[in-house]
Amino acid sequence: MKRNLKDLWLHGNGMMILGLVVSFLLGPVTQAQSSKEAPVYKVTPVVSKITFFVKSSISIDGTFDKWDASLTFTAPDVSTGVLDVKIQAASVDTGSGFKDDKLRSDDFFDAKKDPYITFRSTKIVQTGPHTFDVPGTFTIRGVSKQETLAFTDDPEGKGTGEIKGTMAFDRKEFGMNSGIPFIRIADRVEVTIDFKVKRVSGSPLLFK
Repeated sequence: MKRNLKDLWLHGNGMMILGLVVSFLLGPVTQAQSSKEAPVYKVTPVVSKITFFVKSSISIDGTFDKWDASLTFTAPDVSTGVLDVKIQAASVDTGSGFKDDKLRSDDFFDAKKDPYITFRSTKIVQTGPHTFDVPGTFTIRGVSKQETLAFTDDPEGKGTGEIKGTMAFDRKEFGMNSGIPFIRIADRVEVTIDFKVKRVSGSPLLFK
């Protein structure tokens, strides 16, 4: 019995020492892994904008004054990112009340029935050392099509970047068949994204 107790004591101490060694060796790795938190980016509204343009006999262009956008990551791997953009169609602003009312109506954006114009990315694909394609689904008046924006990250490592791109569509394919009296309007409509983003917390993005 004394021999068995001694063996157990030696075995127990040996396991404890082994555990301490393993903990010592793996501790820094675990700590390093946990320190790589998902980066948190914010879109800066003051220096960001969403504009639109329709070629016509009288200028029809302007901005959307109310929108929300987020760029979120679940890990430092840039491919985990998701871009969400939600535009309030009724916030269209051409500087002309007449044009704005027409664009908000069911002849164009139909803001009462479909209040939001949206874009949601499906993936982020690296195209260069600090450049990325951001393909996703653009939806207006309940009709969706695939579009691709571009994300550029600051090569100096300051955690700033840009998201840009133009989502163009044939208005008649989206149910915008009417015109505006005495104004000739082209079929092509462009909605352009120009965002400035900044990493406010978390680890830097990891690039290939």
